[in-house]
Amino acid sequence: MSNYKLLYVTCGSKKEAQNIGKALVKNSLVACANIVPNINSIFKWKNKISSSKEFILLGKTQTKNMKNIFKTIKDKHSYDCPCILFFNIEQGNDDFLKWIKKNS
Repeated sequence: MSNYKLLYVTCGSKKEAQNIGKALVKNSLVACANIVPNINSIFKWKNKISSSKEFILLGKTQTKNMKNIFKTIKDKHSYDCPCILFFNIEQGNDDFLKWIKKNS
Protein backbone atom coordinates (compact mmCIF):
# COMPACT_ATOMS: atom_id res chain seq x y z
CA MET A 1 0.00 0.00 0.00
CA SER A 2 1.21 3.47 -0.82
CA ASN A 3 2.01 6.07 1.83
CA TYR A 4 0.76 8.79 -0.54
CA LYS A 5 -2.92 9.50 -1.09
CA LEU A 6 -5.09 11.59 -3.38
CA LEU A 7 -8.09 13.02 -1.53
CA TYR A 8 -11.38 13.50 -3.43
CA VAL A 9 -14.24 15.49 -1.87
CA THR A 10 -17.36 17.00 -3.44
CA CYS A 11 -18.57 20.33 -2.04
CA GLY A 12 -21.79 22.27 -2.46
CA SER A 13 -20.15 25.61 -3.15
CA LYS A 14 -16.87 27.20 -4.12
CA LYS A 15 -16.68 28.91 -0.73
CA GLU A 16 -17.11 25.60 1.09
CA ALA A 17 -14.39 23.95 -1.01
CA GLN A 18 -12.06 26.91 -0.38
CA ASN A 19 -12.71 26.88 3.39
CA ILE A 20 -12.08 23.16 3.68
CA GLY A 21 -9.04 23.30 1.40
CA LYS A 22 -7.49 26.18 3.35
CA ALA A 23 -8.08 24.42 6.68
CA LEU A 24 -6.45 21.22 5.40
CA VAL A 25 -3.38 23.08 4.06
CA LYS A 26 -3.09 25.34 7.12
CA ASN A 27 -3.05 22.32 9.43
CA SER A 28 -0.55 20.43 7.23
CA LEU A 29 -3.08 17.69 6.53
CA VAL A 30 -2.62 18.09 2.77
CA ALA A 31 0.36 19.56 0.95
CA CYS A 32 -1.86 21.07 -1.73
CA ALA A 33 -5.56 21.43 -2.50
CA ASN A 34 -7.10 21.94 -5.94
CA ILE A 35 -10.68 22.97 -6.65
CA VAL A 36 -12.39 21.84 -9.85
CA PRO A 37 -15.45 24.07 -10.48
CA ASN A 38 -18.90 23.53 -11.92
CA ILE A 39 -19.36 19.79 -11.80
CA ASN A 40 -22.83 18.50 -12.65
CA SER A 41 -23.69 15.72 -10.21
CA ILE A 42 -26.62 13.32 -10.52
CA PHE A 43 -27.34 11.13 -7.50
CA LYS A 44 -29.99 9.33 -5.48
CA TRP A 45 -30.69 10.82 -2.07
CA LYS A 46 -33.62 9.79 0.16
CA ASN A 47 -35.04 7.66 -2.68
CA LYS A 48 -35.17 10.57 -5.13
CA ILE A 49 -33.03 11.23 -8.18
CA SER A 50 -31.45 14.65 -7.71
CA SER A 51 -28.90 16.81 -9.44
CA SER A 52 -26.81 19.75 -8.38
CA LYS A 53 -23.79 21.84 -9.26
CA GLU A 54 -20.79 20.90 -7.11
CA PHE A 55 -17.10 21.60 -6.74
CA ILE A 56 -14.46 18.89 -6.43
CA LEU A 57 -11.73 19.37 -3.86
CA LEU A 58 -8.58 17.34 -4.51
CA GLY A 59 -5.73 17.06 -2.03
CA LYS A 60 -2.33 15.40 -1.93
CA THR A 61 -1.47 13.85 1.41
CA GLN A 62 -0.11 10.89 3.36
CA THR A 63 -1.82 7.92 5.01
CA LYS A 64 -0.99 9.22 8.51
CA ASN A 65 -3.30 12.24 7.98
CA MET A 66 -6.44 10.40 6.92
CA LYS A 67 -8.16 10.27 10.33
CA ASN A 68 -7.70 14.01 10.94
CA ILE A 69 -8.75 14.82 7.38
CA PHE A 70 -12.04 12.92 7.90
CA LYS A 71 -12.67 14.83 11.13
CA THR A 72 -11.82 18.24 9.64
CA ILE A 73 -14.02 17.75 6.60
CA LYS A 74 -16.98 16.36 8.56
CA ASP A 75 -16.76 19.32 10.99
CA LYS A 76 -16.74 21.90 8.16
CA HIS A 77 -18.92 20.27 5.48
CA SER A 78 -22.55 21.21 4.86
CA TYR A 79 -23.64 17.73 3.67
CA ASP A 80 -25.10 15.08 5.99
CA CYS A 81 -23.05 12.46 4.16
CA PRO A 82 -20.06 14.10 2.42
CA CYS A 83 -18.15 12.19 -0.24
CA ILE A 84 -14.65 11.76 1.21
CA LEU A 85 -12.51 9.30 -0.74
CA PHE A 86 -8.82 8.44 -0.77
CA PHE A 87 -6.94 6.89 -3.67
CA ASN A 88 -3.48 5.40 -3.51
CA ILE A 89 -0.75 7.25 -5.38
CA GLU A 90 1.39 4.33 -6.56
CA GLN A 91 3.88 6.31 -8.63
CA GLY A 92 4.76 9.90 -9.30
CA ASN A 93 7.50 12.45 -9.67
CA ASP A 94 9.91 11.62 -6.83
CA ASP A 95 10.56 15.30 -6.13
CA PHE A 96 6.82 15.98 -5.90
CA LEU A 97 6.26 13.00 -3.59
CA LYS A 98 9.05 14.27 -1.33
CA TRP A 99 7.34 17.67 -1.33
CA ILE A 100 4.05 16.03 -0.23
CA LYS A 101 5.89 14.23 2.57
CA LYS A 102 7.54 17.46 3.73
CA ASN A 103 4.34 19.52 3.63
CA SER A 104 1.65 17.19 4.99
